[in-house]
Amino acid sequence: MPNYRIIVDLSDRMLYLLDGYTVVRGFPVGIGKMLTQTPVGTFTIVNKAPNPGGPFGAYWMGLSKPHYGIHGTNDPSSIGKEVSHGCIRMHNEDVVQLADLVPIGTPVTIRK
Repeated sequence: MPNYRIIVDLSDRMLYLLDGYTVVRGFPVGIGKMLTQTPVGTFTIVNKAPNPGGPFGAYWMGLSKPHYGIHGTNDPSSIGKEVSHGCIRMHNEDVVQLADLVPIGTPVTIRK
């Protein structure tokens, strides 16, 4: 059984899915802008919702820090940029793949 964890590297705007200490996937992400930066720290995925509506694209995975999550987007041109209100944006097809792999409780480390 995989031992998944997620690392979001803000400096290279990438989300990495690890199984133990091995990177198994990397996805480009959009992150928080100057005034609403993505929080740094270690969190966990506390809920998951397909098709949450609004700007959250095809999937929402909420973090243990309230109001923050990993989600899809209705603006794919925002991926790779500092544009969000602190959440981690992914291409819709990427966030669906990730959500299929990681269970609630998966640790998420966000680092600069």
